[in-house]
Amino acid sequence: MITKESIDNLKNHLEIVDVISQSLELKKSGANFKACCPFHGEDTPSFVVSPAKQIYHCFGCGVGGDAIKFIMEYEKLAYPEAIEKLASMYNVTLSYDDSNKPKQDLKVLDSINQYFIKLFTNNNVAKDYIKSRGISEFSIEKFEIGYAPKSFETINYLKNNYLNLADAKELGVIDSGENGLYSRFIERITFPIYGLNSKIVGFGGRTITGHSAKYINSPQTKIFNKSKLLYGYNIAKENIYKRNRIIVTEGYLDVIMLHQAGFNTAVATLGTALTKDHLPLLRRGEPKVIVAYDGDKAGLNAAFKASVMLSQSEFEGGVVIFGNGMDPADMVKEGKVEELNKVFSNPQAFISYAIDYIVAKYNINDPIQKQKALQEANEYLKSLSILYQDEYKRYLAQKLNIRENLVKISTQSRRKVENSSTKIDIAELSIIKAILEKPSRLDYVLDMVDSEIFDYHKEQFELLISDIHDPSLNGILLNERLEDYDDERLKKEICILLSKYYSSKLNTLLYDKTLDFKKKSNEIRKLKDKIFQLKQGKMVTYN
Repeated sequence: MITKESIDNLKNHLEIVDVISQSLELKKSGANFKACCPFHGEDTPSFVVSPAKQIYHCFGCGVGGDAIKFIMEYEKLAYPEAIEKLASMYNVTLSYDDSNKPKQDLKVLDSINQYFIKLFTNNNVAKDYIKSRGISEFSIEKFEIGYAPKSFETINYLKNNYLNLADAKELGVIDSGENGLYSRFIERITFPIYGLNSKIVGFGGRTITGHSAKYINSPQTKIFNKSKLLYGYNIAKENIYKRNRIIVTEGYLDVIMLHQAGFNTAVATLGTALTKDHLPLLRRGEPKVIVAYDGDKAGLNAAFKASVMLSQSEFEGGVVIFGNGMDPADMVKEGKVEELNKVFSNPQAFISYAIDYIVAKYNINDPIQKQKALQEANEYLKSLSILYQDEYKRYLAQKLNIRENLVKISTQSRRKVENSSTKIDIAELSIIKAILEKPSRLDYVLDMVDSEIFDYHKEQFELLISDIHDPSLNGILLNERLEDYDDERLKKEICILLSKYYSSKLNTLLYDKTLDFKKKSNEIRKLKDKIFQLKQGKMVTYN
């Protein structure tokens, strides 16, 4: 069992926006961040993350909690598994009550990486290939380029250095087959891949023996998901924040050579196209995204898919396509740095690129083909914001050489408005929020207030009394429609609420014919006295 002390230590290292942004695309909204909830389908973001309170809450489906709860729900993990995953992400050491519990040793990745680096320095074939691509000694060291030997050599290294083979297998360094253990990287130049915690999570490998698979990556593991990672991000991230730009390329060598030429915001996908899982990482720091792909069929198609996805998510940036069989690494090697600087400074906008790609698929000299091009482009435009639709309908009309009124765009926002039939009272909720913000106020409030005085939120107030830390109350804490009361304002609002409550009781009492005259008169006098004091701003004890 994980000790409470180490869990508390982990919590001190967690930053909820950082944790959730690795899975969701968060957008700043005042003091908080918003996203579309991952736990139920919605078009309008109602999932709110508070960095100040270190909690999240969805106003659509009601889920909420802290960073640990999010990982449990999103990754479908048990509590101990979520703790261990977060500890791995933030490089926090956990302690266990049961000292016999086996612990996965993530240092096996660091150890094997150092082994590969050492082998590279003594392998002339690997060094000659890397240098033939124009990569400098400085870049070799900066990106920790290594060399994976024959399979049995890697296995022997692990055994001789008493590294846990089970951990090495689980982390994707080795695997087992019919003939026993074997290395996943055999006679390949290696590129360590780092996660957001600046720890190695896997490797990429480039063959130098003519293997049919030119490039391979580590397999999917608990800490390695190639659809959520970008090669070189650990080195580029600070410059991405400073320069407000990220260049996304297709390969390891493109990244290394671009950094070598001064384009130090370059990263690469790991043998896969950009996916929605990459968006949270791309959104960090709100940079302009430059998609820089090869001009072959695969590159053009990948750039189109990226353009559609990024424009629908309203990213700034654009596309750069390299023709004539060149890629960024080739251009750097040939000294075309100034040319690269120009193209990166003037990319084609995502939307115009996507429209060009769609139109290019059809023979627009044929009316039937032109109609199909218009239909497909129209569908794409309707997936964008109203402003973009209006702006680019002219562009599409010009591309197809048709009248602008033939381009049919949506007449209303693509976002659906979610209605709620639940009656809420802002004043009542604001009082509850004030207590949640400062729990020490509860004893003071309970001297004057009972749940009976709440017309609409009696249940929430009773929950606050029984368990002020209940996650279902997070929605009140994060409700931006509610004011933040200081002590004086809270006292004033309680007076108003009590005055309303006692006035209602007085009105009921006046028409009550069951009480005898003397008792009724006495009760009426007491209520009128309370109401008078409350209107004077004086607090009264509840009874």
